[in-house]
Amino acid sequence: MTKDKIPSTPAIRFLRDKNVNFTIHPYEYIDGGGTAKFSGDSGVDEHIVIKTLIMEDDKKNPYVVLMHGDMQVSLKELARALGVKTVSPCSHETAERHTGYKIGGTSPFGLKKNIPVLMESTIGDLEILYINAGARGLLLSIDPGEIIKLLGPSPVQVGRRG
Repeated sequence: MTKDKIPSTPAIRFLRDKNVNFTIHPYEYIDGGGTAKFSGDSGVDEHIVIKTLIMEDDKKNPYVVLMHGDMQVSLKELARALGVKTVSPCSHETAERHTGYKIGGTSPFGLKKNIPVLMESTIGDLEILYINAGARGLLLSIDPGEIIKLLGPSPVQVGRRG
């Protein structure tokens, strides 16, 4: 994706409508490359590249989980934090139906449905972060305070290294 072909995604329109400062960062998307691909290409620490994960509980209630790129979500800890029996990642089809975004391009901004957002608590401590802008191969950098202000995420401590 080149800079002259930046799509106007629901995430970008949402942030522009809210007058939020952000910078677009296109990169070469590779299926399954995830945060490591952007980090490797750009030299940005993978810890500040944030994953947007779509999960569901045992009653099929969806959740957006924001996690550091170099960490995994403990599903057991997430279920405990939510007070539910189990939590699992949504299927690609279900995640796309809930968010309106294709897997690999999911942003927490401009979602199709109103879904509760949970954020690893240490993300709020970052000076800047990189997160999906609503299309494969397109991230944006933003102040974490804007995510807190706009999305009101519930802080959780469910991240694990490895």
